[in-house]
Amino acid sequence: MSRATETPAPRLTPQFCFNERLLRDFLRLSRSTIDDSITQNLNALYTPAREGFDPSSTARRQTDSRLDRPIDPTACQDFKDKVLFPSWQTRSDVLAYCAGVATSPDPEDPDLILRQTESARDRERVVDERLDPYSARFFPREARTESLANVVRNQRMVEEIIRSRTWGLVSERCDAPSAGWEEALNQWRERQQR
Repeated sequence: MSRATETPAPRLTPQFCFNERLLRDFLRLSRSTIDDSITQNLNALYTPAREGFDPSSTARRQTDSRLDRPIDPTACQDFKDKVLFPSWQTRSDVLAYCAGVATSPDPEDPDLILRQTESARDRERVVDERLDPYSARFFPREARTESLANVVRNQRMVEEIIRSRTWGLVSERCDAPSAGWEEALNQWRERQQR
């Protein structure tokens, strides 16, 4: 029986955050290991041989996994405490760190001088829209902190969707209380503080 394991946390540096491909790859890998394969991860917790093999079980189709295949509550709690919540916390930590990087000044921005030069030229530009209606169009370069802020904002929205979906399946299969994923994650965090 294979069990999902948490994706190791990357070394958090501004360079990690500004490498948007690397940031997205880490988040994608972490999500695919735990959240995207949540059904398989939960099925791996099921121990079918607890009561012994029943030959009549192959004569009918099993459609309701909750009634016919209960998952041990201890195994569910162990999965949530040791795999699911730590994975979510790691991703939250990465996104929070990168959000901090995105809101900090960036003196090492390689395009800073180019953007400042373009901005100065654009202030001096005289536009006659009668001659060329498209000449007023200008697309300023986006600072890499702005680009990172957009990535973090989008990834946080993705996290909300994925966690809601994952928690719905976990709640259903593990007979978890009806608390939302935010409340369950906060309770786990509090237990970790003790």
